[in-house]
Amino acid sequence: MNAQVPVGDKAAQLRHEAALAVHDKMMAAKPKLRGWLHAATSPLAVAAGIVLICLSPTVTTKVGSALFAGTAILLFTVSGIYHRGSWSPPVWAFLRRFDHANIFLLIAGSYTPFVLILLDGGARIGMLSMVWTGAILGMAFRIFWTDAPRWLYTPLYVLLGWAAIFYADDFADGGGAAVITLIVVGGSLYTLGGLVYGLKKPDPFPKWFGFHEIFHVLTIAAFVCHYVAASIATYRLR
Repeated sequence: MNAQVPVGDKAAQLRHEAALAVHDKMMAAKPKLRGWLHAATSPLAVAAGIVLICLSPTVTTKVGSALFAGTAILLFTVSGIYHRGSWSPPVWAFLRRFDHANIFLLIAGSYTPFVLILLDGGARIGMLSMVWTGAILGMAFRIFWTDAPRWLYTPLYVLLGWAAIFYADDFADGGGAAVITLIVVGGSLYTLGGLVYGLKKPDPFPKWFGFHEIFHVLTIAAFVCHYVAASIATYRLR
């Protein structure tokens, strides 16, 4: 790729060339199955989300279900588009920002139905404020600092994901054994996925199914755990 850059702006030229180098390197190294898992999960998340929203018995639970489903659909759809396509550097950079920011959005969206159902009063307001403020700040961080080192932003996903520890007793009292177990298992799978992503290991079949595909499998499994937990908590109210 030999895109033209303004003459006389050496700094801009160097940034442009660096961005092209990163883009070309990532395109060349992309495993053949990259993106297919999330692309295939997207329509399933749409169907599952419709079911959860339609069967939610109250306006409050419908809002929680819609935010959970909507953020999951957005993440899987954008991830599939971003990872499957061979995009020009500007489009690739935009989708990369969107893809990484969506992780924070899904974390907040996943918490929302449980907070609305299992918490009351100050605990509900406090938890919602914490996770959505954290998600907005995290999204801004990934959008405006796209070249942040992986070791820096990956722990932020994990920390926000375990924010519920401050309200663990409330979740346990309101959710019951099945719900709280599924929430913890899902959170653990997301955390394990974050470790795989951050360490880039294991990387079993780099040409077909590498560390990033393992990360995607773990995110899908975590979503399923949280979807089942949200369904149990929601349908109890019917």
